[in-house]
Amino acid sequence: MEIQDLDAKDEQHVRQVAALLVEGFREHWPAAWPTLELALHEVHESLGEGRISRIAVDSTGTVLGWIAGERQYHGHSWELHPLVVRAGHQSKGIGRALVQDFEEQVSRQGASTIWLGTDDEAKRTSLGGVDLYPNVLEQAANIKNLRGHPYEFYQRLGYVIVGVLPDANGPGKPDILMAKRVDRAGSPSGLRP
Repeated sequence: MEIQDLDAKDEQHVRQVAALLVEGFREHWPAAWPTLELALHEVHESLGEGRISRIAVDSTGTVLGWIAGERQYHGHSWELHPLVVRAGHQSKGIGRALVQDFEEQVSRQGASTIWLGTDDEAKRTSLGGVDLYPNVLEQAANIKNLRGHPYEFYQRLGYVIVGVLPDANGPGKPDILMAKRVDRAGSPSGLRP
């Protein structure tokens, strides 16, 4: 497997990535990219300035996974969005490798933080399908993974839950916000964990 930049001129890879988006999000976030046309739009946007768009390919040139993100907060932080791995190739280290590569790319740009949102539209955590108000942070601190939600994947890679946006995708469908420090220098001087 090799990780490389997604080339806008490589229409075969671009179409494979778009198909991965439709397939990969169909079950748990079907409204994200329900059609190939919408997915192609997302992929083309990922190739713009201030963005990172990387693919994992096998020796035959088949795209096994894709990760993208964009610079925010004047380059101090980057949003990781989205990450998808081909069905049948999940739980084989491809997602982990893509995230670690993304972290290296972001760190080289001088950023200090990566953040992401990992939606719960299908009641896969204890935060989905409930009214999180008024104790949003308390409920976030006591989150439980009920049905294979990916927030635990990110936790294994060092990301922490930094907040929850209740009802982000409709009533009872929150966005779980996660972040990780990626600068090599550690915390700012004078600040302690």
